[in-house]
Amino acid sequence: MFYTPDSRDRDRLPHDPFKAIVAPRPIGWIGTRSATGADNLAPYSFFNGVNHAPPMVMFSSTGMKDSATNALDTRVFTWSLATEALAEQMNASCAPLPHGTSEFEAAGIEAAQGRVVDAPFVAASPAALECVVVHDARLRDTDGAECDQWLVVGQVVGVHLDEGHLTADGRFDTRRARPLMRAGYLDEYLVADTELRMSRPR
Repeated sequence: MFYTPDSRDRDRLPHDPFKAIVAPRPIGWIGTRSATGADNLAPYSFFNGVNHAPPMVMFSSTGMKDSATNALDTRVFTWSLATEALAEQMNASCAPLPHGTSEFEAAGIEAAQGRVVDAPFVAASPAALECVVVHDARLRDTDGAECDQWLVVGQVVGVHLDEGHLTADGRFDTRRARPLMRAGYLDEYLVADTELRMSRPR
């Protein structure tokens, strides 16, 4: 079948498959602190790495939510790896809370303080990144109209690793960490626990 997003056959596709097709996606568990000192933590479905030298990550917010607002105000944020062991806490941090209420406190998540940036991250996460905002933009559609979508790109300036997740040869063991990933639709997640190695053609 073929369809265009603005004229989809709703009888055959009652649910938009876009997020199920572009999947799995790493979860952007973003930690920020407001200009007035309020901590915030929220998972983002649209998140990924966008450069490796220097390392950069991005998250994209539907609406100018607290994470995007705080990151653009303070120009810093953190990212914490969401894992299977932290799935319940990650899900709890999605809850709609009054503005200025800390998801760390509401969800019972211990916060750790960034060493380079003034923002919190998840202490129990096996990996976390401290980031400085280097790009931000409001997305536009093909007609040039502004979307209610805000892109934030941060350069990684600090990395936290649980040494228990390092192999003898110094690799971060992604499979051991069992990252949680967004799959399709509202309630679907996957866990990264299978390794497949292939060498690039020479």
